Amino acid sequence: MTNSYQSTPDYEIEQEAWWVHRWVDLLNNYRFKKRLERGRRYAREGNILNIEYKGTKVFALVQGTAQDPYKLSIWLDSFTDEDWNYVIDSLAEHALFSAQLLAGEMPADIEAVFTSNGLSLFPFQLAEVHSCCDCPDPKNPCKHIAAVYYQLGDFFREDPFILFQLRGRDRQQILDALRQKRQQSADAIATAAGPESIEESAASPGTVQSPVDVTQFWQYDQPLDPSLVVVTPATTNVLDMLDTIPLPVNDARVVMAYFRN
Repeated sequence: MTNSYQSTPDYEIEQEAWWVHRWVDLLNNYRFKKRLERGRRYAREGNILNIEYKGTKVFALVQGTAQDPYKLSIWLDSFTDEDWNYVIDSLAEHALFSAQLLAGEMPADIEAVFTSNGLSLFPFQLAEVHSCCDCPDPKNPCKHIAAVYYQLGDFFREDPFILFQLRGRDRQQILDALRQKRQQSADAIATAAGPESIEESAASPGTVQSPVDVTQFWQYDQPLDPSLVVVTPATTNVLDMLDTIPLPVNDARVVMAYFRN
């Protein structure tokens, strides 16, 4: 998946989602705060020209003091296929997690699924976030990388599945894997029941032997048995429930008599 973004001068990190809190805390705990602060100013000033997600990496163009923008990339250590198999199995065992993910939501306790498998969705420290920039600054992170760090917080707010992509699985891959697990579970239950259980269920009293014909469900063209049709006259009618008609008394009587007939 590839996403692109044009940064805006009025950029400001949003922190209403828990995964954004985690990312911002990671930045705030970095010991070289001046570097990150310069990067934050760069982000606010609109120097981030473009951000793209290709595979497990983030690629960006950041305008610096030179005429041409600097190119940089940011990435995390990807999980192995075996790691992801364990994670998908664990997610599939939690019905709520599966339902939320399939609905496009990020479960609040999803990090516990990763930690139970000896993994961490989020890096524990900024040193675990790998980056490279072609600017002449030998320090890492430079202000261009730091600017993208802050911008990523906003992207995580909009699409938390980016975190999965940086770890080696994009959104569609995860959803497809969860659907496959659910189908496998349903097939396993049906297989465990066996044909004997199906026959016993079909032979049990009260079991419907044939499916309902949906096309005929709302149609009935046979005459009803007259003995089944009972119409009881109402003790009152609508006219009795209405207020007095705003007409002269004699005229009102004529109108009411007309309506009753």
